[in-house]
Order: sequence, then C-alpha cells, then structure tokens
Amino acid sequence: MAVIIEPFRIKSVEPIRVLTAAERRVKLEKSFYNTFLLDAEDVLIDLLTDSGTSAMSSAQWAGMMMGDESYAGSKSFFHFEKTVQDITGMQNVIPTHQGRAAEKILFSVTGGREKVFISNTLFDTTRANIEYTGATGIDMLCAEGKQPLVSAPFKGNLDIDALKDYICTHGSEHIAMVITTVTNNSGGGQPVSMLNIKQTAAICKQHNIPFFIDACRFAENSYFIQQREEGYKEVAIVNIAREMFSYADGCTMSAKKDAFANIGGFLALRNDQLVTPCRNLLIITEGFPTYGGLAGRDLEAIAIGLKEVMDESYLQYRIRSVAYLTEKLQAAGIPVMQPAGGHAVYIDAKAMLPHIPVDQYPGQALVAAMYLEGGVRAVEVGSLMFGKYDAQGKLIPAMLDLVRMAIPRRVYTQSHIDYVAEVLIEVHKKREHIKGLQITYEAPVLRHFTAHLRPI
Repeated sequence: MAVIIEPFRIKSVEPIRVLTAAERRVKLEKSFYNTFLLDAEDVLIDLLTDSGTSAMSSAQWAGMMMGDESYAGSKSFFHFEKTVQDITGMQNVIPTHQGRAAEKILFSVTGGREKVFISNTLFDTTRANIEYTGATGIDMLCAEGKQPLVSAPFKGNLDIDALKDYICTHGSEHIAMVITTVTNNSGGGQPVSMLNIKQTAAICKQHNIPFFIDACRFAENSYFIQQREEGYKEVAIVNIAREMFSYADGCTMSAKKDAFANIGGFLALRNDQLVTPCRNLLIITEGFPTYGGLAGRDLEAIAIGLKEVMDESYLQYRIRSVAYLTEKLQAAGIPVMQPAGGHAVYIDAKAMLPHIPVDQYPGQALVAAMYLEGGVRAVEVGSLMFGKYDAQGKLIPAMLDLVRMAIPRRVYTQSHIDYVAEVLIEVHKKREHIKGLQITYEAPVLRHFTAHLRPI
C-alpha cells in the first residue's frame, strides 16, 4: 500500500496551546530572537531537537517500573550492558547521563594540545569537547555533502581522499582519532555508507589511528544502508548495525536519539587500555561504573529502546515521515536538503534568503520567522552555531547555513507535519521581508545556546 501509517497506537496525550501572532512576537523579543531561550509552553510544534524528546513505549514505561536502583551491581545495568554488547560487539560499556558526557570522558583521555580529531562532520558539543582539551577538530565531508540541493545516496560520507592526503602531508602520529557520525547531523542528517565506514576503518588500521563511531542515530543509518547500498536489501537491520560497529574501535552514543530515552548515553570500547582511565574519570564526574549518572529505570528504558528502534516497520515509517515533509516543501519551491535525511528536514537558509549576508545569520533569521509565523521552533545549524572569528574579529562562516527541523520520535502525527509545511510555505512567500540579525551577547563556547540577537 502507498500509505504508510504510524506503527503504533496513542495511549496518552499532552495538551499544547496556541499563542496569537502578537503574543509570539513578544515572546521572541523577550528571548532575544534565540529559540533556545523560549519557554517550551510557548511553542506550538517543537522541532528544536530530536534529543530526549521522543515518546517512550508502553514496554519502556513498564521497564522503568522494574528498574533496579541499587548503587552497585544493579540488574538494570547488566540488562543495559548486554544489550549494548550484543549490538556493538564491544565488551567494555560505560554508561553516562548523555552523549556529551561520554564525549567529555573520551576526549579528556585521548585529546590534548597538538592533537587532531578528524570527522565527516563534528556536531557542536562534540567539537566543543574536543577543543576544550586544546585539540583541533577537522571536518572532511565528501564533495556531494557540501551541496545541499544535489541528491546523492550517501552525502554523509567522510572524504576518503582528503583523509589520505592529510595523512600523507602531515603524518598520523598527532591524529588522536577519526570519528564517523551516523547519520551526519551537521551535514543534513545524511547517511554514511557501509563501504565508506570500511574504507575509513582500513585507513585508520593501516596508520594505527583509533576509529570511533558517533552512534546517536545508528538504526536510521542502518536502514538507509539496507535501502540504498548494494548487497544489503535482504539483511536485517540488527545485522547491518553489528557489521557497522565491527569496523570501529569504540563508539559514543546519546541514547536520547535512537533509543527513544529521555536521558542517557554510553561509551563503548574494544581497547582495554582505554577502559581504566575512562572509568576513573566516570567515577569522578558521573558516578559508579554500573550506573554512570543514570537511574536504574533509565538504564532499563534505554535497553528496551535500543531493541525497539531496529524494528523495520518503525524505521520505514520514521524515514518516510521525514521524506513526506521534505517533498511537500520542495514542491512549494523551498530549498531543502536533498535527499531527505533520517531524523530532520534541513532548509538551505542561504538559498532561501539570499538577501541576508552570512554575517547577519540567515539561518537564525529564518528560525525566528518560523516561530513568528506559526509557533514552530527549529534550530539554526550554520554560522551562529559553528562560526568563528579571525584575528581581526571578522566572522569565519560555517560551510553551510541550514535550518534543522528535527522530528521527535513517535510524537507528532501527519496533521502536525502538514501544519509545519503550511507555516514554512507562508514564510517562504514573505521571505523578502525577513531581516538579518546581529549578536548583542555571546558566550565564548557553544554561543548559539545562550546568544542574544536583534534584528538589523
């Protein structure tokens, strides 16, 4: 059948309220044109992130009631540990309260001045945790990934030739790690092919460089491999995931994405030598090794969610839902990332608002316009999030200026998505009247979370 329905029933609902356009303008002004600073109750459709915003299943809620809250040796931890081991094949599992905590531990142990971390594209908190150690993060996105409106099956791939050239020119001794993010969040939610992962792993092994996977959306990436890569059409998602992880020395994961959980994450390692310093740092910053900053009930929810997310009927619905919104916007002439990504729809803000220069943050201007028009909250993934300054204080813009509409898992129905499309179409009609923004306050790290802006 052509129609793909939600493969679940709704058992509990939460009311949302509608503000008038005048009320939304007041709220946006009080939030300094930064949607991170809006109160959630003032948002109608919240697409700021898919992290921790999913609807958990009845099985997850039941598991939470069974959570073992023992400080040490909790049976909920052993359920969680076995599930992660079964999927990743990595025996050393370190729970953390979310993904960035796993990154903080890993990069604190492996980073440092003059070290380099190479990736297909680092996300904001990943890069911040790398740079906090004094190391440098370098993105090596494939050529097609840099062209939002050009369609290709695996635009999240790491540029293999660029990696080889870098090693040839600079050597490999100072490369702390190569990280492949699946799917590539900052690159438009685009998938990474199994071939690219294998090639990256082979180069790393040849030069004795650790290879890690940022596995936040591993199931969505596995589904894309099944659907798009030769030789995987009949392979089960769990087996694709296992093969993908088999090439890596370790992985970090925010369980707030593809595990449906509201909190949690982990660091998994093959390298036994890394385990002791990482666990020591865990104890100092997060908690005992069998809970790692999480309640037992959260460990249960994650273990159950990691299994649920690999259900193929769910993944078919999930990926199709994102494609549905992408196609509606494309039909209306809105420049959206092609093809549709796994967890979000990305608008090319520079293409939609060519009259706004990059130093006036077209992505953030579009985000503000979406909230004003219909109470939809999204996030800029561009020069506000990733821009830096040169020695003269001039903005070094990001490679892409995108607006991300991240779709929470199992939360919104098709009518909600239709409403989002209507809001975007109205904004597109009025796009020439949207003004750029300037920053009036910014923090030295991860400025987009707390920055204050005003219209120019």
